[in-house]
Amino acid sequence: MYPQEFRYSKDHEWIRVEGGRGRVGITDYAQKQLGDVVFLELPEVGRALKAGEQFGTVESVKAVSELFAPADGTVVAVNSALVAKPETINKDPHGAAWMIEVELANGASLD
Repeated sequence: MYPQEFRYSKDHEWIRVEGGRGRVGITDYAQKQLGDVVFLELPEVGRALKAGEQFGTVESVKAVSELFAPADGTVVAVNSALVAKPETINKDPHGAAWMIEVELANGASLD
């Protein structure tokens, strides 16, 4: 259920690193705790992030939760299809439901 090639943060975000970039999302556990996801707020492309820094929010019928960057880097892509259909997070949290892609900073620390 939890892909071994992913790294996981204490805040239940994951990052899949390929080359100098990483795609970020939330874990299956996190989406189950949230319940039905209804809204997603993500950063703009070009935003610099530090590991542990808030980069967005995810809202469900139960709660609003902050999203935290699992690594240092710059946002190079945002999953606009996910923003349009946030319920995808509940269906495929480790696949199609990636949220942002970051260009990892040299020597980036993973949270």
